[in-house]
Amino acid sequence: MDAGYRQKYSPRYRDPVLQTGACLFAIQGHQLSHQKFLHRPVEMSKTELGDVTPHNIKQLKRLNEVVFPVSYNDKFYKDVLEAGELAKLAYYNDIVVGAVCCRIDTSENSRRLYIMTLGCLYPYRRLGIGSKMLEHVLNYVQQDGNFDSIFLHVQVNNEGAIDFYKKFGFEIVETKEHYYKRIEPTDAHVLQKTLRPKITNGVKNGDEKKDNEK
Repeated sequence: MDAGYRQKYSPRYRDPVLQTGACLFAIQGHQLSHQKFLHRPVEMSKTELGDVTPHNIKQLKRLNEVVFPVSYNDKFYKDVLEAGELAKLAYYNDIVVGAVCCRIDTSENSRRLYIMTLGCLYPYRRLGIGSKMLEHVLNYVQQDGNFDSIFLHVQVNNEGAIDFYKKFGFEIVETKEHYYKRIEPTDAHVLQKTLRPKITNGVKNGDEKKDNEK
């Protein structure tokens, strides 16, 4: 989750990725059923990704309120509306059940894609929806061809999410202490999928290590 957009944490939260409540859940004192999520045409395929638009941005907000421990600020949603292919809603039989939002990060002298949020309603897990969203992200960076890596933060005890990303070639590259507030544990792993090694003084990272081991 992106610290720059976070506003507050909620005690209902357990896992930062691929975690949510039941099919019928309470949001801010009101009952919200799946039927309240935006519908798609009935002729759609079983699982489909769609654009985030001003007409369905409220669906994304409600989904995030359930799946994640934070209330994202207005700038987050404004940026998401301008993200194009980097922000998608996931539909299952015309119901919004998940979403993925990313941004481009140019810090540390590299061009990386940061997965800010990727989540799916609990009853719709293990249906390939999370994989479909992540595959969309992977296809995007592959077609772009100019990213060094993809990364995200995952709570250290979220073994399900860690295993999920490892299946797609992500590795734990760092652990940040006290990354989260008001939830335990507070530490987060940084998971990263390297697309091209960094080059330092004309030598790729990794090649230098091999040379030293000779």
